[in-house]
Amino acid sequence: MRTNRHLWLVTLAGLATAACSEGPLKPGTELSLTASLAGLEGPGAVYLMNNATEGNAVIVFDRSADGHLTPAGSYATGGTGTGGGLGNQGSVILTKDKRHLYVVNAGSDDISAFRVTRAGPQLLGPSVPAGGERPISLTVHGNLLYVLNAGGSGGIAGFGIGTDGAPTPIPGSIQPLSSTTAGAAQIQFSPDGRILVVTEKATNMISTYTVGSDGVASGPNVQASAGQTPFGFNFNQRGDLVVSEAVGGAPDASTASSYRLDRDGNLALISGQVATTQTAACWIAIGQNGTFAYTTNTGSGTISSLAIGAGATLTLVEAVAGSSGPGSRPLDAAFTPGGRFLYVRNGSGNVGAFRVEGRGGLTHIGDFGELPRGTNGMAAR
Repeated sequence: MRTNRHLWLVTLAGLATAACSEGPLKPGTELSLTASLAGLEGPGAVYLMNNATEGNAVIVFDRSADGHLTPAGSYATGGTGTGGGLGNQGSVILTKDKRHLYVVNAGSDDISAFRVTRAGPQLLGPSVPAGGERPISLTVHGNLLYVLNAGGSGGIAGFGIGTDGAPTPIPGSIQPLSSTTAGAAQIQFSPDGRILVVTEKATNMISTYTVGSDGVASGPNVQASAGQTPFGFNFNQRGDLVVSEAVGGAPDASTASSYRLDRDGNLALISGQVATTQTAACWIAIGQNGTFAYTTNTGSGTISSLAIGAGATLTLVEAVAGSSGPGSRPLDAAFTPGGRFLYVRNGSGNVGAFRVEGRGGLTHIGDFGELPRGTNGMAAR
């Protein structure tokens, strides 16, 4: 029975990876956003990585105050990518103050750090070994950076961030996942920095780690996911966790769940398996004020909106709050700091831009750029 269950989990994870990827796929709540959405945000930028095997690079788009994007060049990371999908969320991240940018190099098993400048990202130095194989996701809190490695036996590894933004490995910080075949998707700090959370697609588990004052993580505390194929996740302002569930890429079967997380990393289910009625809800983003969560549905070419109510209860608002169009395969998603604009990396090879309206609706502004195949990740400022 154990062998059969293991084969079923691996098969399910494989289906989910195919669904939440760039390859072709087989065939009324009245809530208001914060006043910050009433006007336009100032200009900024959107960052992705090309994940190229011959040399990874950060792809930059300048963002105007009305949300339109203009290509603004690419900047070598000093590492290499894999050239294909990573089944992940969080490969390109910005620090809270938007002064530094961190990127995984999944082909060369290292990570790169950049200083964000008006002239573009400035590489801080040579890439740093990731403490494992095939790094796919990053998270930062204060002067700590953690990476999720999905290759080999998998695991997490921690780094201290110097005043210049450069990462340095933390001795004793490398910890395993729940299984050597976990199929991990994302790592992220809780808002207070005390807990790390990792979603595991193949095991249908969510692993948490407590982080000591020395920056060393302990764990994992392995807990069952409410839904199948937990993939992307994010926190609201109160520190409650919202997870997208791809359900193996089954047609129109995707769900989302919310949890309360205590200081020991224990999860308490709030809303379980709230149906989006869409296919392959893999990536998730939460707006700046924490009122709405949005899943990108790779198999449906759509974006769903869920209201995050009192106590982090989830309610589906619109199964199709926004549409990228047939064959678009929406993947990574990122909000601007004020929550006015949502950007989506489409597997069809461009960036979709949406304006967030007063009750959480999305207005499609346009599609921008021509992204190379294998492009991964997204961060916005």
